[in-house]
Amino acid sequence: MVATETPGEKLDMVELSDHDPRWKDMFQEERALIDQALGPMAMSVEHVGSTSVPGIRAKPVIDILVTVRRLRLEDLERAMEGMGYVHVPIGDEERLFFRKGMPRTHHVHVVRHGGEEHRKHVLFRDRLIDHPDEANEYEELKEGLAVLHREDRRAYCDGKDLFIAKILERADRDRRLSS
Repeated sequence: MVATETPGEKLDMVELSDHDPRWKDMFQEERALIDQALGPMAMSVEHVGSTSVPGIRAKPVIDILVTVRRLRLEDLERAMEGMGYVHVPIGDEERLFFRKGMPRTHHVHVVRHGGEEHRKHVLFRDRLIDHPDEANEYEELKEGLAVLHREDRRAYCDGKDLFIAKILERADRDRRLSS
């Protein structure tokens, strides 16, 4: 059987790039647009994901965490579409996901302010920034997954789950010990 390509499929490959200091500026530019479009609905807008961790290779897609008081698609969808984002249903009651561009340029994860998803995204980012050895370990894992799952973004993401859980456990343990 011959595999057929859907439009845009080649553009959605998993490919890592060396860390680019411009990623921080790209986040700041997008943050200004999000702040303007969502206004006070957005309680916080943060740079998360691998592009927020200095020095590690990443997919060149800026991950943005937006926190809101109430997580309702109908409150956000029109404003996000106006900025070029597409809502992607992910079956998670605690997170809404939007992507921009093809190839992708930005991901926006919308979560409840102060909720568990908010905590996990920030804790993971901060842990990797504060522990370069763990950031390097994460980079190595992602490089291997990118080779194995270059054409399967879902498998690439799923392959990171155990590592992320391990890092969050370490961070929680260290916080408890330092309290």
